[in-house]
Amino acid sequence: MKNTVRISGIVQESIVDGKGLRYTIFTQGCPHRCKGCHNPQTHNFHSGTEREIQAIYQEICQNPLLSGITFSGGEPFCQPTPLAKLAEMVHKKGLNVTTYTGYTLEQLCTINTPDMQALLKQTDILIDGKFILEQKDLSFPFRGSRNQRIIDVKQSLKQNTVVLA
Repeated sequence: MKNTVRISGIVQESIVDGKGLRYTIFTQGCPHRCKGCHNPQTHNFHSGTEREIQAIYQEICQNPLLSGITFSGGEPFCQPTPLAKLAEMVHKKGLNVTTYTGYTLEQLCTINTPDMQALLKQTDILIDGKFILEQKDLSFPFRGSRNQRIIDVKQSLKQNTVVLA
């Protein structure tokens, strides 16, 4: 199992990437390349730096005020193996996991690879959908465009339908 993740950067304390105080990891590499993307520097799959997930976990553990971690991008589902492992580690610590993705939940459910499904199952809140510049609306919390949804993944998988958080 891969123990490193290619990242663009980390924000150790964020209040804009999900509910509560969050440790946010911006993954490197994105196939979506949305027009007007907030993080275009994350698109190139070969940029950024490799980080050991154990070292990231140790940083997370140093802050007792965190309520959770957020995987943003780039596209986290392009690196599902190390992120699922890190998510499992932080769940054991009692923290929650929010994942931003350009895919929809429905698309992720049809991509039947074990690694992607593992990351999806380790995600508590999924903010899904590509950023659409024509639907840009910064009045929605934690989202950039009106098409993006905040989804309770556990309930959605249990009920086999999208359950908004």
